Amino acid sequence: MNLAFVGMAAALGLSAAGSAFGAGFAGMSAIGAWKKCYASGKPAPFIMIAFSGAPLTQTIYGFLLMNFIRSANVDPGMALGVGLFCGLAIGLSALFQGKAAAAASDALGATGKGTANYFIVIGIIETVALFTLVFGLLLLNG
Repeated sequence: MNLAFVGMAAALGLSAAGSAFGAGFAGMSAIGAWKKCYASGKPAPFIMIAFSGAPLTQTIYGFLLMNFIRSANVDPGMALGVGLFCGLAIGLSALFQGKAAAAASDALGATGKGTANYFIVIGIIETVALFTLVFGLLLLNG
């Protein structure tokens, strides 16, 4: 068994798992916030769709990392390590981005205010995944 293949699978799988959990948390919260808006006769902000989908980008980062691991000429142990640890970090970024997006949906549904601030926080969490992807690529090319 080639450990590099396990690293490739981990990079994609862990990133996608985090995206699934994050989007699930954010989506459930958006639905709850919409329900509260409908029940109180307030307009339901459509922008909560963007909150719900924000964690999905980390699956793309995991896919990119998987492909970079495949094309890297590194020791299989290094490929495994990069796939596992970077995939986990990217997945955790997605998970917590979803939790932040869930809080953003709840707050936006209650107040109708703060959309830009919520997206800034979601973007900061996104940056963790981007940094992890870039630094993982540097490890593979170093």
